[in-house]
Amino acid sequence: MLNNFLFKQIDNSALIVFRIIFGLLCFLESVGAIFTGWVRRTLIEPEFTFSFIGFEWLQPLPGNWMYAYYLAMGICGILIMVGYKYRLSIITFTLLWTGAYLMQKASYNNHYYLLILLSAIMAILPANTFASLDAKLNPNIKKIAMPNWCRWIFIIQLFILYTYASIAKLYPDWLDLTVPKSLMASKVNYPIIGGYLQNNFMPYLVGYGGVLFDGLIIPLLLFKQTRKYAFFASIFFHLFNSIVFQVGVFPYLSLAFSLFFFEPETIRNIFLKKKPFYNKTEVIIPSYKPALLTLGSIYFVIQIALPLRHHFIEDNVLWTEEGHRMSWRMMLRSKSGSTSYKIIDKNTKKSEYINLADYLTKKQIRLASCKPDVIWQFAQHLKQEYKDKGQDISVFVDCMISVNGKTHKRLIDSNIDIANVKWEPFKHSDWLLPSK
Repeated sequence: MLNNFLFKQIDNSALIVFRIIFGLLCFLESVGAIFTGWVRRTLIEPEFTFSFIGFEWLQPLPGNWMYAYYLAMGICGILIMVGYKYRLSIITFTLLWTGAYLMQKASYNNHYYLLILLSAIMAILPANTFASLDAKLNPNIKKIAMPNWCRWIFIIQLFILYTYASIAKLYPDWLDLTVPKSLMASKVNYPIIGGYLQNNFMPYLVGYGGVLFDGLIIPLLLFKQTRKYAFFASIFFHLFNSIVFQVGVFPYLSLAFSLFFFEPETIRNIFLKKKPFYNKTEVIIPSYKPALLTLGSIYFVIQIALPLRHHFIEDNVLWTEEGHRMSWRMMLRSKSGSTSYKIIDKNTKKSEYINLADYLTKKQIRLASCKPDVIWQFAQHLKQEYKDKGQDISVFVDCMISVNGKTHKRLIDSNIDIANVKWEPFKHSDWLLPSK
C-alpha cells in the first residue's frame, strides 16, 4: 500500500509550473533585497552581524561584495525558472541562501527559514523534466509524470507549518486580541488603508481568522468539495498579509503551493496547454526507495520535533526566546527593552558603560536590548574586542523588557558576568530571570 501511494506515477504539471514560479520568486526576493536597501542596511552597514551561534565565522563579504552575492542568487533564480543546469542552480541557491540566513539574525523571519527547506526539497525533485532548457537540450530527461511523493512532500511540510502556526496563537495575549490590536495600531499611518485597519472588526479578523485559516487551510484544500472556497480564502489571506505586513514573496509562494492541491489536468489546461497529459496507472519502485524512506522519515521527525522543543525548556518561550526560532511562531508577540552594558576591567576594577550606537545599527540595538542570545553574543564580542587591546573584562547587563505591552521586568541577572558564561544551546540559561 505504501509503495502504491508513494511511487504511483502522476502528471507532473503542478511541479513544473511550481518550479517556474519558485525560480521567479527566488529572483525577485534576491534582487529585491538589493534595490530596497535591505542588503545595505542588514549586511553592509553593520560593523559585524549577529550570526547564528556556532556560525560566528560566517560574516558578510567585505565592502560591497554582498551585492554580488545577492545578484548571484538572483541569477540562480532565473536559471531555476527556465530550467537550465537546474540541479547545479538550485543547489547553489540553497547554499547561498542558507549562508545569508545563518550570517545574520537582525532580520530573522520564519519565511527565510522556509525558503531554505523548500530549496533543499526542490534540489531532489525532477522539476526540470518538462518546459525547461535542460529537457530541450537533453530530450532523454523529458518526462510528463512524477512519483506521487513529489507532491505529498510539499503537502506534509505545509501541514506541519500551518498547524504549528495555528497552535502557537492559542495563548491569552492572542486570544484576548492584545497582539492583533497592537499589530493593527502599528499600521495606522499606512496610506489609504491605515484608517480602515483601525476598525474594531480588524483585530478579530487577524486574531481568530489567523487561527482558523492556519488550522484549516490544508484539510480544506485537500477536499474537492471545499477546495475552491479555501483557495479564494487563501488569496484574500495572503494578499492581506502582503499588503499589510509586507512579508516579501512568502504570500505569493504560499499561493503557488495551491498547485499541488488541484487536479493535474486543471493545472495543465491553464498553464501548459501543449503538454501531453499523463493518464496511465503505473507504480514504479525506484532503486532509491530505502534512502528516500530513511531520509524522509528523519526529515519529518525533525520538522515535527523542532517546534516542540520549547516545551522541554524552563519558562515561557515568549520571555526567554529559547526554542522560538524555526518553530513557525510567526508575528506572535511584540517585545521592547531597555538595556545597559557595563564593563569592568578585571585588573584595574575600572568600569564604564557601553554606548551601543558606537557598535551597532538601530536594528541591532533593538535586538541587543531584548534577545537573550544576541545579548550573550554582544557580550562575547565586547570581551574579544577588549582582549585584543590587552584587557580582560567582565560584562554585566541590566535589561528590562516588556512583552506585548505589559509592565517592564528584569530579564537578566545583572550580577552575572555574561561575557564569561557558556552558551547552552539545549537547555535553559540560568542567567535569565523567571518571567513570573
